[in-house]
Amino acid sequence: MASISKDPNGRKRIIFSLPNGKRKAIRLGKMPQRAAETVKTKVEQLLAAKVSGCGWDNETARWVADLSDELADKLAKAGLIPARDRATLGAFIESYILARHDVKPRTVERLRLAQRGLVDHFGVDKPLRDITPGDADAFRLFLIGKGLAENTVRRRCGRAKQFLAAALRRRLVSENPFSGLKSTVQANESRYHFVTQREAQKTIDACPDAQWRLIVALSRYGGLRCPSEHLALRWGDIDWANGRFTVHSPKTEHHAGGESRLVPIFPELKPYLAEAFEQAEPGTEHVITRYRDQNSNLRTQLLRIISKAGIEPWPKLFQNMRSTRETELAERFPIHAVCKWIGNSQAVAAKHYLQVTDEHFRQAAEEQDEAAQNAAQYAHETGRKGQKAKTETPVFPEEHEGLRTYTGVQAPPPGLEPGTTGLEGRCSIQLSYRGLGRFLLGRTIRPKTLIHAKMGGLSASARGKCTPTKTIISETSPFANSSTIRFL
Repeated sequence: MASISKDPNGRKRIIFSLPNGKRKAIRLGKMPQRAAETVKTKVEQLLAAKVSGCGWDNETARWVADLSDELADKLAKAGLIPARDRATLGAFIESYILARHDVKPRTVERLRLAQRGLVDHFGVDKPLRDITPGDADAFRLFLIGKGLAENTVRRRCGRAKQFLAAALRRRLVSENPFSGLKSTVQANESRYHFVTQREAQKTIDACPDAQWRLIVALSRYGGLRCPSEHLALRWGDIDWANGRFTVHSPKTEHHAGGESRLVPIFPELKPYLAEAFEQAEPGTEHVITRYRDQNSNLRTQLLRIISKAGIEPWPKLFQNMRSTRETELAERFPIHAVCKWIGNSQAVAAKHYLQVTDEHFRQAAEEQDEAAQNAAQYAHETGRKGQKAKTETPVFPEEHEGLRTYTGVQAPPPGLEPGTTGLEGRCSIQLSYRGLGRFLLGRTIRPKTLIHAKMGGLSASARGKCTPTKTIISETSPFANSSTIRFL
């Protein structure tokens, strides 16, 4: 148990005994009674954890992590908590990078870039605990002020978030101040470029040798990542008999099944692969024997080749050739097969690779023109837009053969009928021939029913004024004495 002791000058102390019986005191100085009681409760919890040998609960761990350095030093001196490592930004990040033996050299390079950005902004001796979320926001603005692209800023912030997450796991900080920053890379369609086959061919023709022609062909027609997958390709990976080759992917080898993939030897790629094979020295292992150094700058040399070809360089030289190839293949093959060949997922392909090209707009316009022509031709053939021409002659039963005389009667144009003689008020009505036809079709009705059918097309006021003494079937009709008529 612990207790609070009050000194005459208003200062307070926490008095407690260690498991070995030694009495200890932690001087709190001038502090409100409620705050002192909180410290007393936490000291008792730390003592209980020390006696039982169990670790701290989450709440106690967070309280210890949030302690000021001064109070943490007093607790450490009393033997309640380990001595706090006062980590500074520069030293911690350097130790973190040196300990990452599980990452590739290019990843280390990117970590170093993020390290330089943080040290430039905060200083090498900045204590990790002193970095606040507001400081993290200021760091992002600092990167933007240096003219970096949005995705580059997001990557640097993601690395900073990674560093402080490691510090949080080691309980060097109580929170990750960079956790609220956006770090997901977004697709930048303004940097998309569809490398046409004409551009690709002019670039290949300007290459100085067979190996450079193959480098461009593997990027444009094989969809390989440059330079990692180009340099990893061996002649033993080429299966000439089955028309495919194995691509080893250092970037995705840490994913299950991502260490390699099979890619067809596409017809556009085969001539350049065969040319390099014919020129290879006996016993040569790698397909690309030049530029084996990871620091080789292939982009600069490709820019020279493109300039020599007389065409305008496009953004992201190698990435857009790979993106172009996936876009082409997606129009010819199932997307799951294309993603297997390119080495990415359908979600990544849709977000970062597949492009909408001018050819897509041209095809859409052609289909629209073709649809309009078909509609015009259809209207011309039917004689009336949206209607089908009559192609069948009505068939009547023998007892109703007299109805055939009515089928040749032409319906008057839409409008009002002439006034009906003999009707009170000389009413005129507009019959719906089509609606009446649909009403009669297939029905067996009494002749007088037609009167009511005709009257159904009138308004209430018209029905009140008109007396339908005559209708479609009059008393002189051959069907006047028929009990029923069947309309087919």
